Amino acid sequence: MSENAIAEMIENIEPPEVKLTAPELAEITETSDIPKTIWLVVAKNRRVNRDWEALIQRNPENARRCYKDLCIAPMTRQPRRVFPLKGKKYQGVWEYEVTGGDRVFYIPDETQLKVVVFYAGKHIQPAPTP
Repeated sequence: MSENAIAEMIENIEPPEVKLTAPELAEITETSDIPKTIWLVVAKNRRVNRDWEALIQRNPENARRCYKDLCIAPMTRQPRRVFPLKGKKYQGVWEYEVTGGDRVFYIPDETQLKVVVFYAGKHIQPAPTP
């Protein structure tokens, strides 16, 4: 097994969750219309966080809006933008359309007020599984 394959395996395993890199934005709690409950947004692993950072570079404004929405109301539907996926294998999975070609797939956990992002990047068919 090559060093690159081993490094990639380790990168996808450790750590199991990484705090998602926050885009440059004003303090979320400063605006009065935002609830006091802020969700913790984490990446499933470092690879996902790296893909998220690339998404920030490509579309900074849209990534800011996505991050803010995930922190404040990850389970609020927005027509054609934010919605839960259908089907057994996607139970509990939500999709966020960042741009026409970029998506973020995540699983919100209401009990822990935590969002686990397991995919960030180009829109792919079929949707990735967690």
